[in-house]
Amino acid sequence: MGSASLPRPWRRLKSGPALDFGIFRLRRETVAHPRDDSEHQRVVIDAPDWVNVIPITRQGEVVLIRQFRFGIGSSTLEIPGGTVEPNEQPIQAASRELEEETGYRPGRIELLGSVHPNPAFQNNRCYSYLAQDCERVHQGHPEAGEDIAVELRALGEISGLIAAGEITHSLVICAFYYLFNASARRPSP
Repeated sequence: MGSASLPRPWRRLKSGPALDFGIFRLRRETVAHPRDDSEHQRVVIDAPDWVNVIPITRQGEVVLIRQFRFGIGSSTLEIPGGTVEPNEQPIQAASRELEEETGYRPGRIELLGSVHPNPAFQNNRCYSYLAQDCERVHQGHPEAGEDIAVELRALGEISGLIAAGEITHSLVICAFYYLFNASARRPSP
């Protein structure tokens, strides 16, 4: 196999005004094709970074949440997560979202990895964290627009829940991918 040359960047010719939808801003850009300078329209979603947290209790159970998702018109089984607030570090957002949504507080928390949710038109990242030794300190304080049910499942059930289509959120599956691959590389005690 020969080495492939990298695609050249597209030059931005103009950027339209952004429409603000609260959780993201949508803007249209006019860009020039790098090979022939032809003009093309693109849409970009300016969104804050997100976090997802895999919380594991001292008893080895994963704290999952169920909530209604309007995009698919159905409830999903997920892990806690949300947006990183301005002037907040992702690790702080992970702890905050975990406690707000579930009432659990982590004993320790570590970054597993991060992904671009959809780089075709989004400019943000989603950070996945592992929160260990989680203890429930209250019943949770979800935001006004959230209705969340907390479920505990054994870590060993997660792969089966994904395979059975019980867990379908792609960013949640990415978080578990990071966890399972990190676990496979850790030496046994």
